[in-house]
Amino acid sequence: MHPWVGLSDHVRLGVVTRWVTPELVARALEKCGVRDKKPGALPAGFMVYFTLALALFQQDSYDDVAEQLVGNIKELSGSIPNKSSFTRARRRLGPQVLETVFRKLAGPLAPVGLEGSFYRGMRLAAVDGFVLDAPETEANRRQLGGMKDARGQDAGFPQVRVVTLTETGTHAQIDAAVGGFCNGEPELAIKLASSAGGMLVIMDRGFPGVALWRAYIGAGAHLLIRARSCVAAKPIEHLPDGTYLARMNLAGQKRAAPGHVVLRVIEYQVDGGEVIRLLTDLLDPEQYPAAELAALYADRWEAESSYRQVKTFQRGPQQVLRSADPDLARQEAWAHLVAHHCLIRIIMELADGGKIDPDRVSFLKVLKHVRRSVISQTANTAVKIGQFMAMLASKLRRKLDSGPRRRREADRLIKRPDSKYSFRTKGQVRGPTRKASAKVITLHQVIVQ
Repeated sequence: MHPWVGLSDHVRLGVVTRWVTPELVARALEKCGVRDKKPGALPAGFMVYFTLALALFQQDSYDDVAEQLVGNIKELSGSIPNKSSFTRARRRLGPQVLETVFRKLAGPLAPVGLEGSFYRGMRLAAVDGFVLDAPETEANRRQLGGMKDARGQDAGFPQVRVVTLTETGTHAQIDAAVGGFCNGEPELAIKLASSAGGMLVIMDRGFPGVALWRAYIGAGAHLLIRARSCVAAKPIEHLPDGTYLARMNLAGQKRAAPGHVVLRVIEYQVDGGEVIRLLTDLLDPEQYPAAELAALYADRWEAESSYRQVKTFQRGPQQVLRSADPDLARQEAWAHLVAHHCLIRIIMELADGGKIDPDRVSFLKVLKHVRRSVISQTANTAVKIGQFMAMLASKLRRKLDSGPRRRREADRLIKRPDSKYSFRTKGQVRGPTRKASAKVITLHQVIVQ
């Protein structure tokens, strides 16, 4: 009998255990019908925590992650199971359990009144997507798909596609859908509509479509979507503020036909740049001024900031997932979303306790401390978790008490060019960092003849 049998059930995931509790894990396993057929070294409950640890320590091997997770427990640290045992246990677990854990945890976190989180009583959210590279295997390529080059040949890695409904004020994922590169972003975004009721949802120009529009409006959400110049281009009614109403037709229809939707079009420029067109179902120009909606569109980039936290800090830049199987690759994606949501919960608790904007709390610092809590198992009880959060709060107060960050005054020198083909020369001097000036939004007003 392996030395881990009967002991690995007691392993926890540091401070993350505060939200991913053993009770939550047990309910998720029961809901998905995952049960241990016989006592073993790697029971399903432990594997939930191990899979989340894989997301927190993405750059480490299976052995290293296992040592990070149990290294402080003498009875377990001396007999780590081999990689194939962990892989088989992950296959038995499947992706649905991690998805269920995410859906139990996910949701908006912004308290009423948090700056950048609400507009006229509506919670602000953004829908966008990102991809994670998966190992090059026949199964991953066939089921997940990947990019093609100009000749139609496979290019790069197979990819997992993740589309999320993100709260702009906190970077918390309210809902998510995980598929392959072969699944389009609009297709996955429609699955998130039921979670967007009462929100103002912002999207970029890759999303407009009648099916998506009807799904979100039918769920009680409101939309603010950027569109290409060919979408809803012909005005059917001009509004007093210079915006206009237009029809968005079903794909392939060039004229008004059953199934179209009527929406409001807002056109504007930022600092005299390209013309930006926004589509919205908020039709009243007095209740929802065009200038306010145009300024709100920039909040869509908060979703990109959330993805940077996942892809650059949590996963590691340009890291490839470790799963050679499509189901396990999706399992990893759900694990990253669960881990990220727990980290954002920590940030929100620290920000609320310090009465500060959550943007002032470093995601990278929180991530490092959470990893340390896993390694040392210093946060595996309610009391220890409370002590851990108090420690983080004290560190945050010390940083804030040091005063505002000084402006950079020294010139920045480029010591290493990004590429030998770069247009920048070694030693080239760039000016000091300066505060960016406010962007100027100029509305396009359609004049009725």
